[in-house]
Amino acid sequence: MLKALAYVVAGLAVVIAGILIYAATRPDNFRVQRSATIKAPPEKIYALINDLPGWRAWSPYEKKDPDMKRTFTGPPSGKGAVYEWDGNKNVGKGRMEITEAMPPGKILIKLDFIKPFEGHNTAEFTMEPAKGPGGDSTVVTWAMYGPCPYVAKVMGVVMGLFINMDDMIGNDFAAGLANLKVVAEK
Repeated sequence: MLKALAYVVAGLAVVIAGILIYAATRPDNFRVQRSATIKAPPEKIYALINDLPGWRAWSPYEKKDPDMKRTFTGPPSGKGAVYEWDGNKNVGKGRMEITEAMPPGKILIKLDFIKPFEGHNTAEFTMEPAKGPGGDSTVVTWAMYGPCPYVAKVMGVVMGLFINMDDMIGNDFAAGLANLKVVAEK
């Protein structure tokens, strides 16, 4: 019995060591992005993204907790606009601030997640006229990127056995872009 227990403990130690070693080989940064083509000019889409209070009309996170507490400070749009939220387990608590607003093609947002996990990332929206006939569509890309510390790498390896983070966040971005498409094409 004692010998069997020793084998189990040794096997568990090998698995844990394997996870820790594999996590150390993972990239130090991450990036998740999705794109969609929207039949609207870049200027119209840019205005919808640049207006933080207006995100209620299209952000997938707004639908995950319609009752979350929202605080807006600074200007309602453009550089320096701030949106803080405190919601349920689906949206957590955090803050975002527009750090760069370059009409009509790019918006950078500093994202600070507080709950359920602390994280400091960047969201980037780019709007480029679609190539092809008509010329009245825009390719919108929503990306999030940032550092991936060792603890996050370990969690990513363990959680990756059950959850694909790129798919999870990417699905939210795809839903948000679909909502933005509906709003922008009205």
